[in-house]
Amino acid sequence: MSLLPILEWPDPRLAQACAPVAEVTPGLRALAADMLETMYAAPGRGLAGPQVGAMLRIFVMDVTWKEGRPDPQVILNPVIEPLGDAVCTRAEGCLSIPGILTDITRPARVRMRWSDLEGVAHEAVLEDFAAACVQHETDHLDGVVTLMRLAPEARARSEAEYRG
Repeated sequence: MSLLPILEWPDPRLAQACAPVAEVTPGLRALAADMLETMYAAPGRGLAGPQVGAMLRIFVMDVTWKEGRPDPQVILNPVIEPLGDAVCTRAEGCLSIPGILTDITRPARVRMRWSDLEGVAHEAVLEDFAAACVQHETDHLDGVVTLMRLAPEARARSEAEYRG
């Protein structure tokens, strides 16, 4: 395993949609392991393929490891469906926009369908931080960074702060 360089905004790859993962190969397994190692070292709770230059619909996450309960997950080809009308606004950080927190409003509860590295299909209902995390990472797979979710004035302020 090895640490991968994390792309930073405004790298154009971060604004591109990713291709579906067609098959699990030894190379994809190695990428997933490297992505987990990179995420933990960053230290983050999620990392998507395009953030390391892999333009595939893959992300890794572990929303509980910082509380001492590691639960690493590799998510392939996620599909997210909002459940209900409730939304939640929280400050989100992004490993590709270091040092910037942005208030992002997202559905508070979602259903996610995905496959794992064994080709097994999964479905789960996620709430709270886990729901925000999977939506944030899926945004990356669609070529969307948090700055793009902001109103124009808020985006301009965040970009000015980021550029320093």
